[in-house]
Amino acid sequence: MVQSHLVVVTGPLQGQAFPISGSVSIGRSPENDLQLNDLQVSRHHAMLRRTEGGVYLRDLDSGNGVYVNERRIKECKLTDGDIIAVGPVRLRYVRLAGSRLSDNASSVRFMSNPGGEVQAEAARNVFDTFFQRAEQEAPKGGSGEFKAIQARLAAVYRANQIIASEQDLGRLFERVLDQVFALTPAHNGGILLKRGEPGELVTEYARSGEGQDEVCISSTIVDRAFRNGEAIITYNAVDDSRFESGSSIISYNIASAMCAPLSHQGETLGVIYVDTRGAPGAFSQGDLELLVALAGPAAIAIKNAQYVAQLEQAYHDTLTGLANAIELRDHYTVGHTWRVTNIAIEMARALGWDEERLRLCQMGGILHDVGKIAIDDAILRKPGPLTDEEFEKMKQHPERGARMMQDIDFLLPLIPFALHHHERYDGTGYPGGLAAEDIPIEGRLLAVADAFDAMTSHRPYRGALEPADAIRRIEEGKGTQFDPECADAFLKCYREGRIAHILQDYHRSSRSIACPFCSTHLPVSKETSVGDRLTCTVCHRPIRLCERDGVWCGELISAAGAGQVQPFPKPGG
Repeated sequence: MVQSHLVVVTGPLQGQAFPISGSVSIGRSPENDLQLNDLQVSRHHAMLRRTEGGVYLRDLDSGNGVYVNERRIKECKLTDGDIIAVGPVRLRYVRLAGSRLSDNASSVRFMSNPGGEVQAEAARNVFDTFFQRAEQEAPKGGSGEFKAIQARLAAVYRANQIIASEQDLGRLFERVLDQVFALTPAHNGGILLKRGEPGELVTEYARSGEGQDEVCISSTIVDRAFRNGEAIITYNAVDDSRFESGSSIISYNIASAMCAPLSHQGETLGVIYVDTRGAPGAFSQGDLELLVALAGPAAIAIKNAQYVAQLEQAYHDTLTGLANAIELRDHYTVGHTWRVTNIAIEMARALGWDEERLRLCQMGGILHDVGKIAIDDAILRKPGPLTDEEFEKMKQHPERGARMMQDIDFLLPLIPFALHHHERYDGTGYPGGLAAEDIPIEGRLLAVADAFDAMTSHRPYRGALEPADAIRRIEEGKGTQFDPECADAFLKCYREGRIAHILQDYHRSSRSIACPFCSTHLPVSKETSVGDRLTCTVCHRPIRLCERDGVWCGELISAAGAGQVQPFPKPGG
């Protein structure tokens, strides 16, 4: 029998499928078969109807219309693969035979069991059987050696599984050395990777199994392993003629050492190094073989983790570029994005958010005002209070920001930060008029950070509040404007001194410069001189203090050493 389904492509219900057996109503009202809870969707928006001649889609006089393949329709017959737009939500009409539904078009047919005997077993059991069977079939007289080989293979297999399961580069280094220490009699070890040009080795991770505060790694051994791609073992390092110039071998009592290159597709990424102290001959050739067996998959895992880190950096840089575009358009609130983001992260930590949620908080803070890109310059840059009509247009920026992100999968988790940061706990905010727990926690959290920075920043039509006055307003707004839990988290952070470095410097000192990247006003101590390097406490960019025509200013230090200059009056000048 031919079955028809609607597959939700975008929005909160993404990935869900709804069968079309008779008729399916679509709209914002809970009475509909498919409820799309979005203000751009009418209460009764559209109707799907199955007939002998096919499935028909009809617009129920909706406010924003119904679109099929980007064309507005009143009523039409659907064909397999059609994309339906209902407000911001995209749906795919799928018509296929059989019982399997796939969101991806495919010529593959899935059949039921064709008959015959099927044997299945847990993969881990198959792995164990592989070694047990090999042991049982070992030749007589050599079983002891064979068992040792099997034990090493099993250990390497398990170690490789552990290494391959880690994508975070920092934790990966730790896991690799965990396995090396478990399988060899190493006292100390380290992982060194090449950095920059011409590819100098840098110690990324080091460990002492003897509880020492310092780990000394023999540069003569690691350099040779890295430059020549050699796996090296020395049974008695002091007497080994290959390393006679290595003073660290003698001074740190390195007796035995091993080093293996980390190679991936012809490229040497770095090395793994381990040593023992005191007694020579601690390592065997078998230990070197184990180290090399671990170095291969470790190199693959390190390269993959580096790729992931590069993708995450590219993702972060892309979002930063969008944030910069917002800052450039709204020059009256320059730096606001970065300050709100930093405040929100401190609050999220106080609320106990894990690392993944903190990462989303950072990204959500960066993009919370992205919808301002769609607001007219005449409103965005007006040097005075907005009229009621202008304010109504400004109030559209949360929805516009959410709309900009809704079709980009990796931005979907960030939508609540943009869409709900102007909701109020008492339900009088915008755009949805949501109240209390109906407001996603991301919006409730950002509402406090956003309001505090707005109150403590200058505007052309009003001065900045003293931080103490802004704190008092946050306390007064608990339960009305702000979620009490989020407000308390902010107040806790402020009283613990975790917000002070993010504040503008308006009220603390006349000795300040503006960060040339985010425009946050930064204090300059009396000990600071022209040419000294500072770091912005908000955007964390390196800045060099300079002087232009009697005016102190900050110069952004770029990778190439060049900078951007934003002048600020010299103290007393």
